[in-house]
Amino acid sequence: MPPRLLLLTVCLSLSNVLSANGRTVSDRGSFQSVSHSAKGVSAAHKAQWDYPPAYRNTSSVEVLYGREVADPYRWLENPDSEETKEFITAQNKLTASYTGQYKYRKEAKAALTNMHNYKRQSSPARHGEYYYITRNSGLQAQSVIYRDRSLSFEKQDVFFDPNQLSREGTAALATSSFSTTGRLFGYGTSYNGSDWMTLRVRCAVNFLQCRSGEDLADEVRWVKFSRMSWTSDERGFFYTRYPEPSTEQGGPGTDTGGNTNAMLYYHRIGTPQSEDQLILQDPEHPNYLFASDVTSDGRWLVVTVSRGGAINKLWVAPMNQDGSVPERVEFRSIVDDFSAAHGVIDSDDSLLYIMTNAGAPRYKIVTYDMNSPEAGFVDLVPQHATNVLKDAGIFADNRLYLHYLQDVKSILNIHVLPTGQKLRQLPTPVGSMSGFRYKRRNHELFFQMSSYLAPAITYRYDVSQDTVSEFHTTVVSGFNSNEFETKQVLVRSNDGTQIPMFITARKDIKLDGSNPALLYGYGGFSISLLPNFSSSWAFFLRHYNGVLAVANIRGGGEYGELWHGGGMLTQKQNSFDDFQSAAKYLSSQGYTRPARLTINGGSNGGLLVGASINQAPELFGCALADVGVMDMLRFHKFTIGHVWTAEYGNPDNEEDFEYLLDYSPLHNVRADRAYPAVLLTTNDHDDRVVPLHSYKLAAQLQYARRDNASPLMLRVGVNAGHGAGKPTEKLIEEWVNKFAFMALSLNLSWAL
Repeated sequence: MPPRLLLLTVCLSLSNVLSANGRTVSDRGSFQSVSHSAKGVSAAHKAQWDYPPAYRNTSSVEVLYGREVADPYRWLENPDSEETKEFITAQNKLTASYTGQYKYRKEAKAALTNMHNYKRQSSPARHGEYYYITRNSGLQAQSVIYRDRSLSFEKQDVFFDPNQLSREGTAALATSSFSTTGRLFGYGTSYNGSDWMTLRVRCAVNFLQCRSGEDLADEVRWVKFSRMSWTSDERGFFYTRYPEPSTEQGGPGTDTGGNTNAMLYYHRIGTPQSEDQLILQDPEHPNYLFASDVTSDGRWLVVTVSRGGAINKLWVAPMNQDGSVPERVEFRSIVDDFSAAHGVIDSDDSLLYIMTNAGAPRYKIVTYDMNSPEAGFVDLVPQHATNVLKDAGIFADNRLYLHYLQDVKSILNIHVLPTGQKLRQLPTPVGSMSGFRYKRRNHELFFQMSSYLAPAITYRYDVSQDTVSEFHTTVVSGFNSNEFETKQVLVRSNDGTQIPMFITARKDIKLDGSNPALLYGYGGFSISLLPNFSSSWAFFLRHYNGVLAVANIRGGGEYGELWHGGGMLTQKQNSFDDFQSAAKYLSSQGYTRPARLTINGGSNGGLLVGASINQAPELFGCALADVGVMDMLRFHKFTIGHVWTAEYGNPDNEEDFEYLLDYSPLHNVRADRAYPAVLLTTNDHDDRVVPLHSYKLAAQLQYARRDNASPLMLRVGVNAGHGAGKPTEKLIEEWVNKFAFMALSLNLSWAL
């Protein structure tokens, strides 16, 4: 089992700011119209856009630390009001009327659908007497779990099909976990993209008077951000839930109330949820999050306690000798402060194997003996001199795999326990690794490799033979990867820091500035952007002769915790500087020019796009901000937003308020600057980064820059959430609209 560190990705919304210097945030001034080149926008729309009127409550002003902060669109924070619904309808109608003009819309949808229509599957996993694999035939709304007793999967049968749960395909498998012997399958389903899920249990074999494939009567509700961690006696599982939201906060997926007071429970099979055993809560710290796991021998319950972000406390409690849960669970504190990140990989008797960045910003493996706590952490595999440890696990009894990043490219080392000695580095192609599947007692390890030009190739490492073999190769129709190549370059940021960036384009590309380019970034929460295949990106390369650039900016985890820390809290501006430097590089090197460059990011990456169009709109011709965090003064007031204060800071603290205000997308909309074409996308059931962020920013942009030559628009998806579990058809439709918006705004040529 890999170390369980609870990391939440996020995006927020903006608040109303009109001044050029960010110091006076009241909207009582007037706006000047400025000239701007149309950047390819059709002549019919150069003068002024017919944006839907949106009421401005000019009396909605707060005085915060001596500043007047206007928030005239706060009424959009109520998702259930008729006024908000009318606003959404009008915005969607305007955006649809614009993107509907795209001459090649039908061709684009057909080509993008074809690009998505390829068979893809996960790495296989062994549970009990079966191998399980998740597959999508191409255009299925949700992927299906198959199983077979043999790795050949010649006699496979369907084990779990989420497509049967909803006619619209909006029901998704949000989490799943097999019991120790593989006899029971716990799963959580969510609807319409909401983070709320309901947990159930299915028999994988004939067991407990339940036939294979049938569900038990158990149902556990109001669960969020949780695994199902089975006890080794298979009598139940641990999970994290929140109090049921009040009706005033809206229904599941549309609620905006704060998710606080998390509780860790144990559910016993065959009993109602009302009888579940409360394991852990902390009313004095309502913002704490709890993530649980049980070691493979069933001896220890491991709980990480976090406030969001990438650091956590580490508590461990012993289970009974038979693997059952004690009447009173007694936790022992291994780490009781928020100074570093720690995750238990597994245990041997009293010895815990832990992955940590305590004193090691690139992470290392240590041991901790529960019988000798005074010894503390003992290094097993020290921090590497240059590479960053991203993942670790124990399989085949005593083999430890370590997944490292070497300049944002994956390598895989095999070590042996108990010494930690390195045995070998497995031979793998250049790319990124994911999808590790293994068991402590099984002799095989499965993993996948992918790149910007190749989807997943699944590999099997057999310890008994010490061989690596290719298990499955994914093939995409309509895309010849041999026509393209990926290069990694270094970009010099404002402070001299070298930022890596991957650029993928045709091999015969002419560096004359004429190429359309798509620049993607994230830069937050220690999340690394690794080489990965995307059908939508491949579509852009193929049908627009585009250039794809992915910048590994600070705030991510590509070079460890120091890289993350260089783009968070008071250093967040570094992320924006890095991204804007990447845009300048693409133009200066002839890959594109500003009028042909589109920037894109989602969630925290949506914040990145929102801040960049305020700070340097002249660098881009088009901006696509998805489910973004835009209001940096109120993000912590909605659903799970309070945990993001560990990454961004707390707006209720004056020091944090000052720097958050300086870059908050909503509060820094400029009346005296021309903006590129902007499309904000969000979804009506996003209860992680609630859609009000995008609503308010769209209204503010349209008011402040109504005479902007390029369109400033909003698209709101229906019955969809932050992104996870989104049906394939909705994904395709969303990207068709984004490409139509981009192509119209930049006059892009369509290539058959």
